[in-house]
Amino acid sequence: MPRFLLSAATAGLVFACVSLPAQAATDIQWWHAMNGKRGTILEEMAQEFNRSQEDYRVITSFRGAGNKAVTKAIEAIRGDGQPHILQVPDAGTGTMMQNDEDIIYPLHELMEEHGEPLDTEAFLPAIVAYYRDAQGRMPTFPLNVSTPIMYYNRDVFKEAELDPDEPPTTWYGVAQAATAITNSGAAECGFTAAKPSWTLLENLSAVHNLALATQQNGFGGLDAKLEFNNETVARHWDNLHIWQGSDVFRWSGADEGSNAEPMFYAQACAMLLGSSAARADVANNASFDVGYARQPYYDDVEGAPQNAILGGSSLWVMRGHSDAEYDAVAAFFDYLSKPGVQAKWHQKTGYLPITQAARKQGEEQGFYKANPGASVAFEQLTQKPPTDNARGTRLGNFMEIRQVIIEEMKAVMDGDKNGEEATDDAVSRGNQLLRDFEADNAEADNA
Repeated sequence: MPRFLLSAATAGLVFACVSLPAQAATDIQWWHAMNGKRGTILEEMAQEFNRSQEDYRVITSFRGAGNKAVTKAIEAIRGDGQPHILQVPDAGTGTMMQNDEDIIYPLHELMEEHGEPLDTEAFLPAIVAYYRDAQGRMPTFPLNVSTPIMYYNRDVFKEAELDPDEPPTTWYGVAQAATAITNSGAAECGFTAAKPSWTLLENLSAVHNLALATQQNGFGGLDAKLEFNNETVARHWDNLHIWQGSDVFRWSGADEGSNAEPMFYAQACAMLLGSSAARADVANNASFDVGYARQPYYDDVEGAPQNAILGGSSLWVMRGHSDAEYDAVAAFFDYLSKPGVQAKWHQKTGYLPITQAARKQGEEQGFYKANPGASVAFEQLTQKPPTDNARGTRLGNFMEIRQVIIEEMKAVMDGDKNGEEATDDAVSRGNQLLRDFEADNAEADNA
């Protein structure tokens, strides 16, 4: 606050107003897991919030992609060095939901206690369905939401005498197009896939209305069991191995398929199954005309295609800070919810708009007419009424389970196992991790 001082001058009484420096803004730390173009856009969004007012300042810190930021936050909690806001991948949602409120400050409590609105009805229904707790409350802020889509090289399609306006819709159609591409010499391989557990199992299951696990894919309780060792998944993994042998498919690596996007950018592979949120990086790196299509499905599976399931991550608030700092966090979340902010984030990155208003703003601006591929992910997520198998996955230790899935999938690609053996082993190993998580949390509940 300004402080006023009276001073006497030799020539007479002079009133002078002397102000102390303005009070420093309250800083809050946001640890995130985004690099590349999306990381740049995220940091710009925080800077725009900082410029929009003078009371608070968000300081972003990249702490490693994927699960690395979560691991570092857990280590920081032990030394009281935790951030205010932590970005957690969707696979960590089930684990975070079980955290004690001495560690997590639920979003719905934060916003109410610090006088900021939180209208869950404003969010897209599929997002609310995934992130709400058993009481229908929102404990976390769904910052970035995506689904897998198929990117394809329209120039390569033309060279292979394929119609770039008619991309394949089924898996056998993808294999047929890929064969034509490699036979023509237009590209070295037909297609590749990033995030193999998410794209080649989790969403494969959802699109075919197949359960990944019991208890509504984990939403119904900690005693859920994996059950994705079915004929369709086993067949698909076997097909991938067969297709790999003729360059129809190329395995992108066990590290979350990190080689997939570079192979697409280099035009080594003509099609890429990856996150809709890769659109910013694709636009930044591709030197060719890019097409966008829905993820493929097997048309001999009854009911397919069903909705895709969402991925991405959400923002969790950590305990251990002052009320003034939580005022800043609540104000920042209110800012992130604004239609204009969400529309810009969605349009620049490829993530879905999390609110109805942001989606409407894009339509009014003509964004979807000018950018046809931008609506594909939204359409996949909302094309049908959701089933229990297409709501998402909420399983404890799921980040570790995903690594098990990738290891077993790689065994098929390497020819060490067939699809049936690998899916059986993935289910068995994954269920042990689920039982470990259930036991740990049962002990915590009884402590």
